[in-house]
Amino acid sequence: MKGLKRIDWYIIGKFLGTFFFAIVLILSIAIVFDLTEKMDEFFENNAPLRRIILDYYLPFIPYYMNMFSSLFIFISVIFFTSKMAGNSEIIAMLASGISFRRLMLPYMLSATFLFVLFWWLGGYIIPPATEKMLDFQDEYIQKIKSENVRNVQMMVTPGTVLYIETFQKRTSTGYRSSYEHYEGKTLRSRITADRLRYDGTEEEPYKWHFEQYVRRDFDGMHETISRGTRLDTTIMLQPKELFITAEQAQQMTNPELRRYIKLQKARGAGNTEAFETEMHKRWASPLGAFIMTLLAVTMSSRKVRGGMGKNLGIGLTLSALYILFSTVSTTFSVNGVMTPFMAVWLPNFIFLAIGIYLYQRTPK
Repeated sequence: MKGLKRIDWYIIGKFLGTFFFAIVLILSIAIVFDLTEKMDEFFENNAPLRRIILDYYLPFIPYYMNMFSSLFIFISVIFFTSKMAGNSEIIAMLASGISFRRLMLPYMLSATFLFVLFWWLGGYIIPPATEKMLDFQDEYIQKIKSENVRNVQMMVTPGTVLYIETFQKRTSTGYRSSYEHYEGKTLRSRITADRLRYDGTEEEPYKWHFEQYVRRDFDGMHETISRGTRLDTTIMLQPKELFITAEQAQQMTNPELRRYIKLQKARGAGNTEAFETEMHKRWASPLGAFIMTLLAVTMSSRKVRGGMGKNLGIGLTLSALYILFSTVSTTFSVNGVMTPFMAVWLPNFIFLAIGIYLYQRTPK
């Protein structure tokens, strides 16, 4: 990269080398422990070796790497910077005329690389990989997916409300349903039926039909009633949309997540907080790379008595607090205590303020 000096490449190499070494080491240990714990389930359910590797442990790596990226970054920077400070390398750099602000450049370039990496992984690679991992768990470890959903009520298109008491995924059939059409606040028609079946195909993805139905059409005070055994109709809904839960937000790519939030808001659904929270996390978590780097450099760039042990201890504590704070604040959003934006970004704002304060007090 034009303009970078040898010392910059030295720090970038130390940063990224330590970071990826820490990931390989810690995730290798995690995989060994997880394999030991789940070995019995794999054998009892005859899980194929190919699927164990490709559908479970291969997605396992980027999923947990992204989840604990802040911890890995913080510890990596603390480790190699404390070592450089202990060897008086930082002192030599500053004494040669390099300002502390200039010294931060290779750190922030490395953080930029990690930001782009984790934004791309979190938004486009990890969601489909997570879906594979959860499908594997559902089939071979523990049943986690529901086959039925109850009390569905949503606005499928403006002015059209669908209600289904029970819907079975296996048969694509809903029981005791109603389908109402409004003009403004005036009810114009209502269809009630014992069963509502999905007949959709790839060419006609929104094809349904009512069975044993009663239709009422309203014109002022006048009401027209008709009955029948079958009524074909088009409902802008697919069965898989009925089974989307808050946990499945992690299985959607960024474009899918944006489309789903927009669609649910148009339908008047009130369960978008978890999806909006996940959308904000796709940006806030990667941007944490800059905050953790700033904190770690300002804490470990000074040569201290006792070596890097103290810095590592403080680093582990702060990074654990950051992850804990991020997790706790997210639950506030899902429970409606805070807005998704505030719940996700508040930990970043607080730790950024701490980082700026430490940066100003760092000897330069």
